[in-house]
Amino acid sequence: MSSARKRPLARLLPAIAATMLAWSAYAQAPRPAEPRQQQPAAEAGDAGRPARPSTAPRLPADATSEHSVDLPGRVLRFKATAGTIPIYDGNDHSLQAEIAYIAFTRADADGAQRPVTFVFNGGPGAASAYLNLGAMGPWRLPMEQIAPSSPPVVVPNAETWLDFTDLVFVDPPGAGYSRLAGSGEALRRQFWSVDGDAETLALFVRKWIEKFGRQTSPKFLVGESYGGFRVPRLARILQDHQQAGPAGLIMISPVLDFGWRGHSRHAPLAWVSRLPSMAAAAREIKGAQFDREALRDVERYAAGEYLQDLMRGERDAAARERMSERVAAFTGLDLETVRRLGGRVDADTFERALLRNRGLVSSSYDATVTSHDPNPYAATSRYRDPVLQAMSAPLAAAMTDVYRTKLGWKIEDPYRLLNSEVSNNWNWGRGRVSPQVVDDLRSVVSLDPRLRVLVTHGASDLVTPYFENQLILEQLPAFGPPDRIKFELYGGGHMYYSRDASRRKLRDDAQALYRAVLTETPKARE
Repeated sequence: MSSARKRPLARLLPAIAATMLAWSAYAQAPRPAEPRQQQPAAEAGDAGRPARPSTAPRLPADATSEHSVDLPGRVLRFKATAGTIPIYDGNDHSLQAEIAYIAFTRADADGAQRPVTFVFNGGPGAASAYLNLGAMGPWRLPMEQIAPSSPPVVVPNAETWLDFTDLVFVDPPGAGYSRLAGSGEALRRQFWSVDGDAETLALFVRKWIEKFGRQTSPKFLVGESYGGFRVPRLARILQDHQQAGPAGLIMISPVLDFGWRGHSRHAPLAWVSRLPSMAAAAREIKGAQFDREALRDVERYAAGEYLQDLMRGERDAAARERMSERVAAFTGLDLETVRRLGGRVDADTFERALLRNRGLVSSSYDATVTSHDPNPYAATSRYRDPVLQAMSAPLAAAMTDVYRTKLGWKIEDPYRLLNSEVSNNWNWGRGRVSPQVVDDLRSVVSLDPRLRVLVTHGASDLVTPYFENQLILEQLPAFGPPDRIKFELYGGGHMYYSRDASRRKLRDDAQALYRAVLTETPKARE
């Protein structure tokens, strides 16, 4: 999930980090503490004896249960474990955080050889319930046409990935039931930061692997939105410092370079990257089915003639007119509206203007999903997002019910599906360089010839527009076979897996990546 880039910010909770704080908010931020120095108490104690933490754990002991689900053509039997991994200070051995997770493992498979996948959502501050109950876990909450009053009842998930990999859904400190063991500013800045977050989650992965003896299992990382941003950096840290190099990375609606998030009106690439997603939404609203190839024309225009006219600037009347006519045709907006904007349509305007004649507003997360505008005749309007806010109540209720009735892990603390305190206090880095993981991606792929990457997007997502990352990935070398880094586009928005067809396609593409990694031999890689 992403924090909203919409106006006003209060209208969308920050479910992912797609909307950045202003440049000045992070440009001069001090360097966060490095959790790489943190060691589990057992490792820090003398002669291998664990040191006693100064703060006692508050979350309950791990709970393991056995389950089966009836799915088309098969009965899936598995174990579920809900529990925590503690993070201790490497100096005084005090408890700093408890990271909650849910692990689903096949009891009838060889754990030493079976793949294990660590799954993260975004925010920062979002719990992993989105991917757990939306796409990958053994139970699913139906999300198409979801509303706040929708019943939070899960059903067996025919598209679960548990058929081909064990799954570990991870909630970073502050999300879900995971918590910091203290409330001090230093602790928040350490864990709620770009660097500290990645270091801590890498430590979690290594500790979980060692706790359950999965050192020889092939390891995969999956992340959505800011979780997708985490994945390449997490992979590099696991390679270099935690002895757990992953074999595959899957990113769902990710941000790869936050420099694109801060593009102002004068930056041409901001307009280039958004136009194809607007066109995809406009075509679907008019009744067309999602067609990947049908978007090639707007992509060619956006990266070609549109970019050239944008470079001519706002004072070129002929360029403004050319852009206005083409952009109006692609977006379905009134030509005069686009003319007033100089051929540069921002997402806020698009979401409200597209169906304003019907009193409807579109979601940033999927511009094909709409709700009524509470202020249809006002010049501006404040409204909650028709996707993000609509699913929050039923998804959180479904997740807590799964914890209580299926997993037997009962906690009195509140469950935080989206914790704005985390995103509002996030430390974005230091210096004058925007956070980006493109260099991390280059590094991990070039080092490990076995590693494969899948980057996925929904066509009508305006929070993380797909064309942005398509352009970025096209700048990377081949690194051997051309399919080592694949880009796939699906119908839908940020949480495109809410659509049945897109969820099935994601599973098929993911399973193909796992199969390619697991069947590849050293000889084939030479």
